[in-house]
Amino acid sequence: MLLPVLTADVAPVRGVVKQTPDDFRVEEIPAYPPAGQGGHLFVTFEKTGLTTREAVRRIADALGVNERAAGFAGMKDRQAVTVQTASFEGADVERARALSLDGIRVLAAEAHTNKLRTGHLRGNRFRIRVRTEGDPELAAREMGRALARLVREGVPNYFGEQRFGIEGRNEHEARRWLVEGGRAPRDPWKRKMLLSALQGLLFNRVLAMRVEAGTFARALEGDLCKLHATGGEFLVEDVAREQPRMDAMEISPTGPMFGAEMRWPGGAVAALERSVMDDAGLRAETLVAVKAAGAGARRLLRVPLQDARLLADADGVVLSLSLPKGAYATVVLRELMKDGLSMRPDAGGVEGDGSAC
Repeated sequence: MLLPVLTADVAPVRGVVKQTPDDFRVEEIPAYPPAGQGGHLFVTFEKTGLTTREAVRRIADALGVNERAAGFAGMKDRQAVTVQTASFEGADVERARALSLDGIRVLAAEAHTNKLRTGHLRGNRFRIRVRTEGDPELAAREMGRALARLVREGVPNYFGEQRFGIEGRNEHEARRWLVEGGRAPRDPWKRKMLLSALQGLLFNRVLAMRVEAGTFARALEGDLCKLHATGGEFLVEDVAREQPRMDAMEISPTGPMFGAEMRWPGGAVAALERSVMDDAGLRAETLVAVKAAGAGARRLLRVPLQDARLLADADGVVLSLSLPKGAYATVVLRELMKDGLSMRPDAGGVEGDGSAC
């Protein structure tokens, strides 16, 4: 599905990202610091050229602990330099601090009382080099025009293509299972992954419709909105009262991550979401049957863009920004560059936060 961009009126910029791992740097913003005591060891590490699962497996093996008991807040890119934290049950702190592994550098290790779970982070900081074609200063000016609108109106919170697997394989497998009635995967993690792929696809469709209709940053009667500061959720009944808070980026509308326990909006908003679910052939009884793989939730249709800066140099443009957890930097890049964005063929994509709603 070709997803509409918010900044279509700004000229595209041509360039390549992830030419080298150092061109794409990501650092987790933790939700809380380790307590300094407890049976789980929080290991913060920098990795290069590895997926999160590969890095966690190597660290667990080196520490002599069970990989299955390890936890992490989200998955990060392979073709990048990334900093994140994983927890390991029963691991020795001094042994962890002394680790030396290929592609992995341990930055800190502290004890904590509980396992690190998916989503236990505030967000991610990015530093991305775009190797632009032509004059970097001109590219930075055009990207800056688009960036200013994203700062003002928010970033469409699309799921990136990486959510759906190589060539959309997760989406196709999910359809065979959840829509066509095929056999369910045996692996519980695989079931969650496939359900989350279909949830993400349908969420993107709803969001695309709101972007095209110009209601992406508008409060509609019946919307379920969230407060950015607290995560509190409420039904919009008075549009005139809520729109100023929308303009101030205090609140944003949400879209569906379809599931048996998802809260539904009202009015025309609910009608739009039900039509997307019906058109996909996804049935309510199916969602009840697979509730263990994902009960459903509401996801913000837009997210704030923070600490955004652009700097041109001889090699192109460097983009720095922070995004809340679950948001994709590649979506921001697509807004800034449109169809001019390209990656190395072997670069892979952002793994995303790995969560299923």
